[in-house]
Amino acid sequence: MAFLIIAPDTKVTSWVKHLSLLDPGIDVRIWPDTGDADEIEFALSWHHPSGEFNKYKNLKCIASLGAGVDHILTDPNLPAGVPITRVVEHSMAQSMSEYVVLGVLNHCRQFDAYRTDQSKKKWQPRIPQLAADMRIGIMGLGQLGTDVANKLSTLGFPVSGWSQTFKNIEGVDCLAGADALDDFLSQASILICMLPLTPKTRGILNHDTFDKLPTGAYVINVARGQHLIEKDLLAALDSGRLSGACLDVFAVEPLPQTHPFWHHPKIIVTPHISSITFAKAVAPQIIENYKCAQTGKPLLNVVDPKKGY
Repeated sequence: MAFLIIAPDTKVTSWVKHLSLLDPGIDVRIWPDTGDADEIEFALSWHHPSGEFNKYKNLKCIASLGAGVDHILTDPNLPAGVPITRVVEHSMAQSMSEYVVLGVLNHCRQFDAYRTDQSKKKWQPRIPQLAADMRIGIMGLGQLGTDVANKLSTLGFPVSGWSQTFKNIEGVDCLAGADALDDFLSQASILICMLPLTPKTRGILNHDTFDKLPTGAYVINVARGQHLIEKDLLAALDSGRLSGACLDVFAVEPLPQTHPFWHHPKIIVTPHISSITFAKAVAPQIIENYKCAQTGKPLLNVVDPKKGY
């Protein structure tokens, strides 16, 4: 049984190292050097070429290298019946929560303004926005969204969460379904998008959504760039409808040099680093699923393709 890593734009040296440490006998192959395709029964993937998996007739599992699986599910030529798994790991939730909490506090304590003042040698104290007065609205209450909600609640922020299906999280006002979305948005001083990318959520950060937020709301997107209608965000910022945005994900990555987000004074740009997949931390569950696939045992963290997560 051979193990194939298909990640054209990712350095995989660390993955090979940590997978091999856990299973010294593992036959790891790096795409496109696949060897005999019929020997490959497990694939670890990140942005594979469309239709590639159909070459491996004995494939028993397609494993996402990260928490998201949209990069797999958007392939219209996936082999029928092959299960897809995703990563669920504490270090990824911790990394995401650190990023989002930093984004929220940076906005509330106006550090961007102070940085500008520093460049002008300007001494200008500002009154901070109190946590108790800033309701956080989190779109998406999976493992990562739940961890973010808990940490922000601990800091004293009132937190609301919205998801497709109802969740019960202590200390968080949970809402679900399309009928509850308007009420959820109307209360969110800071809107955080952590949704999986599905046909229903694609483009959800749009003019209509922004118009339902309180005037001066702030937007953080750490999900996928395709959730955001970019021209609608620019219009909402330029009109004053929104006070700013912190963006870690983009429709085209790397963000093109000519893109207006780079120089917009109300936008913070980071290069898709909010939640990093650490090979050392994630390799154990990948190896466990590899062994499950070998022995026919149930796989961990299997995705429902119809739901998209």
